[in-house]
Amino acid sequence: MKKVLAFDIDQTLNVAKTPITDEIAELLTKCLDKFEVCPISGQKFDQFLIQIVNRLPNPTPEQLSHLHLFVAQGTQYYRFNTLKKDWEQVYNYPLTNEQVAKISATIEQAAKELGYWEEDKLKPGDEIIENRLSQVTFSALGQEAGTEEKYAWDPDHKKREQIVKRCKELAPEFDYEIGGTTSINAITPGMNKTFGMTHLLEELKVEKSDILYFGDMTQPGGNDYPVVAMGIDTITVRNHEDTAFALRGILGVI
Repeated sequence: MKKVLAFDIDQTLNVAKTPITDEIAELLTKCLDKFEVCPISGQKFDQFLIQIVNRLPNPTPEQLSHLHLFVAQGTQYYRFNTLKKDWEQVYNYPLTNEQVAKISATIEQAAKELGYWEEDKLKPGDEIIENRLSQVTFSALGQEAGTEEKYAWDPDHKKREQIVKRCKELAPEFDYEIGGTTSINAITPGMNKTFGMTHLLEELKVEKSDILYFGDMTQPGGNDYPVVAMGIDTITVRNHEDTAFALRGILGVI
């Protein structure tokens, strides 16, 4: 029997950039009684709280102690301290200011050259390039754009594939991964979900065979592919409905 259920977030647990549904929230809470539950995503810590933690129906401190937040592809890790009744950061591997500046300039140049820099579509105060400390993320329409707009912008990933190709020409010392609906995560080599899942193994003291991973971008070049390449058992889903179906099955047989 598996000990750990690990999840991508956008398109796997939710509609991209929105809080999880009541059904997913209830299923995850039930999973916390049986498994270590580990969301791992390119998002910031605050988004983990907004989209997942704050949606759980009255979780106990004991349940939350089994929820592990692997932020920015697992280059940051937060766990719940049952004594303090709050989240604490276990580790963080940030980029240098120089790396952030170079990545940001590279992505902006590539997107502008290709005609995919759409600053005019941003809502007030929003931004296309975001420093997430251990990675830099390009979100073509910003963080606040509507769900329908985001899904329509690059459904076949072709725009982002072009941006990634150009970024690799301009700054090959960094890695670029496609994620979510409009995003590209830029990192130093190795600081992807391989890094996060390796630390998950160490922090939770489990083996690869103990983990079942859920993700929607498991194809080569997708930000879930490093997990597949590690040999971790993976369920590829199309959306959170697929994930809910699988979780209902898992909970129904244990």
